[in-house]
Amino acid sequence: MRIGIFGGTFNPIHFGHLRAVEEVRQAVDLDKVFFIPSGYPALKTWDLEEASHRYRMTAISVKDNPYFEVLDIECRVPGRSYSVDTLSELNAQYPDEEFFFILGIDAFIDLPEWRMPEEIIGLSEFIVISRPQYSFMDVISSPYLNPEAVKEGLLRLDGKETSIFRSSLRSGRSIIFTSLTQMDISATAIRKLLRDGKSVKYLLPQDVESYIISNGLYLARIERGQKPEGGSGLKQQKQSH
Repeated sequence: MRIGIFGGTFNPIHFGHLRAVEEVRQAVDLDKVFFIPSGYPALKTWDLEEASHRYRMTAISVKDNPYFEVLDIECRVPGRSYSVDTLSELNAQYPDEEFFFILGIDAFIDLPEWRMPEEIIGLSEFIVISRPQYSFMDVISSPYLNPEAVKEGLLRLDGKETSIFRSSLRSGRSIIFTSLTQMDISATAIRKLLRDGKSVKYLLPQDVESYIISNGLYLARIERGQKPEGGSGLKQQKQSH
C-alpha cells in the first residue's frame, strides 16, 4: 500500500489539516494516511496540551474517514519524539508498505535543522504541500534537491500552470510537490479565540470543539497560571522534530 504520514502537534487539529490531507490523498493516490500527533516535541510551547488530549481530538476528527487512521507511536514515547525515530519504527513495522512523508513548504525548508535529516530523507518518499505565505520556489535552496532539476517545475506550480510536480531527492527517494486549496486556518488563532471566549465554529469539527469545551482545554491553562501568549515560552532548540 501507499501510505501517507502526516505528523504535527494538532494543537488542536482543524479543518485546514483535514482538507489538506484529503486533497493530498486523492492527488497522489494514497491508499491510507496515518495521522501521528507528536508527543513532546523539542520545540514544545507553553500552550501545548497533553499528548493524550491531542491524540483523542485527532482520533475524533478522522473516525468517519476510512482512509484516515491515527497512531499513538509518538504520544506513547517518554521524552521528546523525533521524526527519524518514527519513520524508522514504521519501516520496521510495515516493511512491505511504501511511505510518503507529508510536509508543508515551511517544514521542508526547515528540514536541515531537524534531528538526523540526512537519514530522514532516505527513509520515505516525500510530499511537499503548499502553505499560505510561501511559494514553491522557496525550497530551491534545499540541500536535498538538485536546483536545476526542480526549478522549472516549481515555477510552473507557482504560476498555477500545474498543481503537481514530481522529482527526486538527492537520496534517490521521490518527492512530489502539490498545490492545494489554501485554507489559512491557524491552530494558534483557534487557541486565542478559545481563551477569549469567542466562537471557533466552522474552524474545526464540532465533535472536537465539544471535546475541548468539556475538558476545559486551552482556557484552563490560563486559569492554572501558565505563561500567556506573547511570553518567551521555552527556548527553541535545534535538532527538533
